[in-house]
Amino acid sequence: MTITFITGANKGLGRETARRLVELGHTVLVGARDPEQGTAAADALGARFVRIDVTDDASVAAAAADVAAHEGRIDVLVNNAGVAEPGADPAGLTAADALAVFDVNLFGVIRTTTAFLPLLRESADPVVVNVSSGLGSVAVTHEPDRVESTVVAPLYTSSKAALVMLTTQYAKAFKDIRVNAVDPGYTATDLNAHSGPQTVTEGTDAIVRLATEPVGSGTGRFIDRHGPVPW
Repeated sequence: MTITFITGANKGLGRETARRLVELGHTVLVGARDPEQGTAAADALGARFVRIDVTDDASVAAAAADVAAHEGRIDVLVNNAGVAEPGADPAGLTAADALAVFDVNLFGVIRTTTAFLPLLRESADPVVVNVSSGLGSVAVTHEPDRVESTVVAPLYTSSKAALVMLTTQYAKAFKDIRVNAVDPGYTATDLNAHSGPQTVTEGTDAIVRLATEPVGSGTGRFIDRHGPVPW
């Protein structure tokens, strides 16, 4: 039985990923900050709720300890929790604004991955899936025919670009773990006030693909539902 831990899994892409993986036979652990929302989502999906706030070292450590006590390992870690750009003029952005975005989108991934590494290494085929964005691709954000080229969001885009680089560095460093990043695509979620043209099912295609690939599949990749994403 594949055991999968997903952060930010009480709604949006995280919840849909959880739903699909439960249907595929995974034991899914729904990670979320809010106990009420997390428990409700887990109960509805046939999963188990584990409280985790990826911005808090103690909370992340407690989540890893909880999983160690109950499951003893994880096979797949999906770093999905993320926040959007604050609604401010880029000319007025502050370092505090940047820290708030990076604390979830990048530092949260570092906290969670580090804490869960011992549990991943109990797996015969450990996998990490980092949910990035096409907005983290320098190439995509410079393609005139892509909607990403019209977006101005310095903090979100730079945090997701940093996550892509972190992914490739982890893939080099952890030879025993497959570490990849995904661009879900412009999907209708709370993050964009449900303005995206894709459904959450379409937005989770690449996540589910990486979470269910056979042993020996590649590492250090950046993909969307159609294939490789340019850096």
